Amino acid sequence: MVTLTPSAQQAIGRFIQQAGVAVAGLRISVSDGGCSGHKYAMQLETQAAPGDQQLNLGDVTLLVDAESAPLLEGCTVDFVESLEESGFKFENPNAKAACNCGKSFAA
Repeated sequence: MVTLTPSAQQAIGRFIQQAGVAVAGLRISVSDGGCSGHKYAMQLETQAAPGDQQLNLGDVTLLVDAESAPLLEGCTVDFVESLEESGFKFENPNAKAACNCGKSFAA
C-alpha cells in the first residue's frame, strides 16, 4: 500500500521521540481541499481509530482510514532536507495532476 523511504522513517522516528507521549502511529490521510482537489495530512495518533489499516514499516506504524486507502495505494513518502526545502514528499501513482506545493493532487 504505502511505502516509506529510509529518510521518511528516520524523520518520523524523530518526531515520535519528540512527541513526549505514547504514540500508536502516524496517520496519513487524504481529504478534500488544497489547490488540486485532494490534500494530504499527517498526524501522530495516540490510538488507532476503528477501521484503520495498520501498516508496520520498520519502527513506524502507519494508520490509514478506509476512505484514504484507495487514494494512497502505491504511494511512496519521502523526507527531503536541503538548503531550499525541508519536508515530506509524496509520489502517488493515483495522482493525475499535482500542484507545485506537492501537498495537493487531483485523482
